[in-house]
Amino acid sequence: MKLKELLRGIEVLEVNEQVDFEKDYNNLAYHSQKVKNGGIFIALKGSLVDGHKYLYDAVKKGANLAFVEEIQDLNVAQIRVENTRKTMADLANNFYENPSSKLHITGITATNGKTSTAFMLKSIYEAAKYEIGISGTVELSYKDVLIPSLLTTPESLDLQMHFANMVKLGVEKVVMEVSSSGLESYRVRDVDFDIVTFNNFSREHIDQHGSLEKYYKAKSSLIRNAKEKTIAILNMDFKEIKDLTDKTKAVVVPYSLNDKSYNFHLEDLDISTGFGNYTFVINDDFKVKDQIIKKGSFKVKLKVAGYSAVMNSFVAILVAMCQGIELETIIDGIESYRGVERRFEMIYNEKFKVIDDHFANSRNIEVTLDTIRKMSYKKLHLLYGIRGNRGTTLNRENGRKIVDELKGIKLGSFITTKSVEMVGPKDKVSDDEVKVLKEVLDASNISYEEFDRLDEALDRVLDKVEEDDLILLGGCQGLDKAFGVLANKLIERNLVKDKEDILKRVSQRIC
Repeated sequence: MKLKELLRGIEVLEVNEQVDFEKDYNNLAYHSQKVKNGGIFIALKGSLVDGHKYLYDAVKKGANLAFVEEIQDLNVAQIRVENTRKTMADLANNFYENPSSKLHITGITATNGKTSTAFMLKSIYEAAKYEIGISGTVELSYKDVLIPSLLTTPESLDLQMHFANMVKLGVEKVVMEVSSSGLESYRVRDVDFDIVTFNNFSREHIDQHGSLEKYYKAKSSLIRNAKEKTIAILNMDFKEIKDLTDKTKAVVVPYSLNDKSYNFHLEDLDISTGFGNYTFVINDDFKVKDQIIKKGSFKVKLKVAGYSAVMNSFVAILVAMCQGIELETIIDGIESYRGVERRFEMIYNEKFKVIDDHFANSRNIEVTLDTIRKMSYKKLHLLYGIRGNRGTTLNRENGRKIVDELKGIKLGSFITTKSVEMVGPKDKVSDDEVKVLKEVLDASNISYEEFDRLDEALDRVLDKVEEDDLILLGGCQGLDKAFGVLANKLIERNLVKDKEDILKRVSQRIC
């Protein structure tokens, strides 16, 4: 594609004399080692690394044009722009010829539950026999492509490349998790969303964004920037989300899990077994673009545990209804869904129960422990993985929320771990992060034990647990491999009836 065509819609601030607008290019890269001979290098400024420092390496690899925010003292064609991340999104969209416009794309944002909502919707699409693509925290997959995710929302260049491949391979429906980081760094700029959802909002990523206000600004931009043709499904139970109703051009579909006055709402919730059953209620006929969702109600019976599954299933069902998918197919898809790894996942249910949960932030903790409070068991044993490299603010808030939510729960033991053998530098727990958590726990009446290593913490919780108790593995990256370690320990202690089954489940995990 000629450079002048690649630059369509892009504001250029400055060029040096080597730039040739008639030149053809067939390769774009933001990583210096992925540049091909005669290709374009885009120098991105990150929080840790400045891509401008790698322009020399890119030129050595064959780059003969670079997009920069500051012209560099190198003998190579350079185009200066205000923001190379914005520019990369526009270049990618132009280079791949706006592939997202040829797909039906649903973008899901929320502080908690993006992954589960996405996979529930995927299950409905599978029941409806659509060709599906999914991009999120767990994986990026479509047809025979399966890539474990490094980012919840891929960089714009990678995303547009995959969209183009999806179009070629006949994908019809795409489900995307859209993170605040992805929004803030323009990864979904130029993505032509058909449906967007904002499921919930609470404090998270404060150290990353700098403030709650900046986090909300990033998160809400998915709705605020939505086009007139887009459907925006918004949870009215959160004031921050409700306030967006008149701040978007999109067609708004409001819902509530708590307020029966809203046209789409939930009734008759029963979560006593841990698995949610409820009634999905539609007060009146509701027109959404060219679809009419008829007045009525129907029962939903989930095969996955937790109140979070209830919240997420409601959104997935509503997204499907807005597309005119038959109710019978929607129910079949939801009831076929068996859960996402580490999202209130029941990984062992024999002598006692073990639930594995991401437990990422205060809202996640609140929903998880509130669900556990409503379940039947003797004592709870909480093994908590401290969040590494997420700052003292988040860890203090998580600690306070755990202490608060454990009130009224019969606690058998509370064990913390840094999971030192499981995490790399990116997720290493700092002394300050341990300190703030200890300060919170020490100020409470909760007794706890500390372990550096995850395997030792798992041994301790297995020593403590008794018949009909419940173990909660609560934590993020440090506990991603906990099920594998636990499975072997359960086998060693003769606590597993079917060894082959549990080892097979471990081998099939992506985490």
